Amino acid sequence: MSAGTKRMAPKTIGTHDGSFHCDEALGCFLLHQTKAYADATIVRSRDPEVLSGCDVVIDVGATYEPEKNRFDHHQRGFEEVFGHGFVTKLSSAGLVYKHFGREIVANVLGLDEKDEKVEKVYLKMYKAFVEAVDAVDNGVNMYDTDAPAKYENNTGLSARVGKLNPPWDEPTSAEIYMSGFHKAVALTGAEFVAATKYYGESWLKAREHVVSALDDAVKTHESGEILKLPCYCPWKEHLFELERERGTDPLPKYALFEDDKGQWRIQAIPLTPTAFENRKPLPAAWRGVRDAALDEVTGIEGGVFVHAAGFIGGNKTFEGALAMAAKALEMD
Repeated sequence: MSAGTKRMAPKTIGTHDGSFHCDEALGCFLLHQTKAYADATIVRSRDPEVLSGCDVVIDVGATYEPEKNRFDHHQRGFEEVFGHGFVTKLSSAGLVYKHFGREIVANVLGLDEKDEKVEKVYLKMYKAFVEAVDAVDNGVNMYDTDAPAKYENNTGLSARVGKLNPPWDEPTSAEIYMSGFHKAVALTGAEFVAATKYYGESWLKAREHVVSALDDAVKTHESGEILKLPCYCPWKEHLFELERERGTDPLPKYALFEDDKGQWRIQAIPLTPTAFENRKPLPAAWRGVRDAALDEVTGIEGGVFVHAAGFIGGNKTFEGALAMAAKALEMD
């Protein structure tokens, strides 16, 4: 370092000390994925003087002032949400993601921040990953009901972060808490990166197959109600989004795709991406029938099975699957 050159002090990320939670652990990881705070040191304290010297403060301080890089959500009157149709109140993780998420997604995926894929993954990652952290931290129930839960779920990310705190009956110290917190940052970060890469590199690629299937629907079958996908892929969310964008009419009833054995599946399209009810289930007379018996009842060769619930079936060939789907369109 030449004479007269000043060494820049490392930036600091401030958060509270004591027991830690998923939201500030994930928030710290997210900040480390930005250019501004990539090498920042984490400081855990509730001392206002200590926090005032930090470059960014999350989950402590009782103020949300993004222009000053202060991101707390515990203060009275705080009702900030992500926007884009989401209504869950944000935690510190959601606040960091709202303000820095596009940069973070672009960094994880190695894309330019202006790439159109970044915006799609940015929104998808909030819905599929970050919103749950916000909801758990803010005590938002998943269901609007007072009925007792039918089972416990202690394996979610927030629960696993909680278990990294020292047990109540063991010694504690600032060093023990900091060690556990660094583990929590690493845990939340690894899962965030894995999810971002999945949605950016795999899930989003499936959209291209759905676009092609919709474009070629009339070529697949004159009704336009049967889609041909080249393979199994996560197609449902993309289909419903594209239908809304395009105003698709008529709505497709069946999706055909080749399975890993080279046979073809016929899947009834659900009413929503996660619904068990379908737009048009496979015919009741076919349900629970297999192989030669299925050929006989359908009048189509190559039948493999139709599930007892009528949401999916199979044929040995594409032509057979298409014939089954076409016939099912005409049946109750």
